[in-house]
Amino acid sequence: MTTTRTATTSAGLHHVTAISGPARRNLDSYTRVLGLRLVKKTVNFDDPGTYHLYYGDADGAPGTILTFFPWEHVAPGRVGVGQTEETAFRVPEGSIGYWTHRLVAAGIAFEAPAKVFGETVLPFRDPDGMRLALVGVAGAEAEPAWTGSEVPAEHAVRGFHGVTLMLRQAAPTARVLTEVLGLAETGREGALTRYAGAAGLGAHVTLREVGDFLPGRSGGGSVHHVAFRAADDAAQAAMAERAGALGLQVTEQRDRNYFRSVYFREPGGVLFEIATDAPGFAADEPAEALGEALKLPSFLEPHRAEIERVLPALA
Repeated sequence: MTTTRTATTSAGLHHVTAISGPARRNLDSYTRVLGLRLVKKTVNFDDPGTYHLYYGDADGAPGTILTFFPWEHVAPGRVGVGQTEETAFRVPEGSIGYWTHRLVAAGIAFEAPAKVFGETVLPFRDPDGMRLALVGVAGAEAEPAWTGSEVPAEHAVRGFHGVTLMLRQAAPTARVLTEVLGLAETGREGALTRYAGAAGLGAHVTLREVGDFLPGRSGGGSVHHVAFRAADDAAQAAMAERAGALGLQVTEQRDRNYFRSVYFREPGGVLFEIATDAPGFAADEPAEALGEALKLPSFLEPHRAEIERVLPALA
């Protein structure tokens, strides 16, 4: 059974959270080179001696947010079965040439552009080896762009295109995407099967079935989890109930200050999160000042002085 798209299904990606090396290098890569906005500077609520940095568009809209836990001396990860293989951003179709030159100028290794599902894809890696891509999307130039970076607005990243998951078998994960989250299959190409929600940003999840391949190893450059949008608590609860009906172990809801989350590991091994769209990143600082101050949840605020003492400098 495939779930019909309703208010209780997911429109697509909410955010992607990954692991990186030094925080200052990560900040430079994503704000200066890629031109994303730092929309929240906080800490890992479970490890408050570590930053949690959020990058996105001007407003930190769902479908644009890439977040990192930066650990100074983290060991490198390895992409393999049970992991997110690639995280892709949308750019205007005519901007792939601009981005090729920009990556060359920044000394970033990239692969030759290729057509995937009819769109031009420019794969590259960040300094920690995280696999990223820029996808040229027709009409993206008409979408809003963050204008506060050195990347010209006409070429700027317009949020996520989607993620590609590397799996031993695609079918069990596909069942979660369709029956739990309400995504629909939109195409097949070789070992790839693509699913999509209704969102303009971050709609796509592509499954790559690789059979008996090396398992992934978490570390620097690895994606920690992939989060999907829920319009509200009721939609999240409905998706969580459907996940439970498939035998998946879903956590209780956790308040992350800017969204509320539940988590489960899908059958292929990837950690999935379902996150509410509300309250958003302007919940604790003005929209025009997003990312400027270190924000802490109320339970950590009494420890601010100690936390600020151990966090590495970003400037």
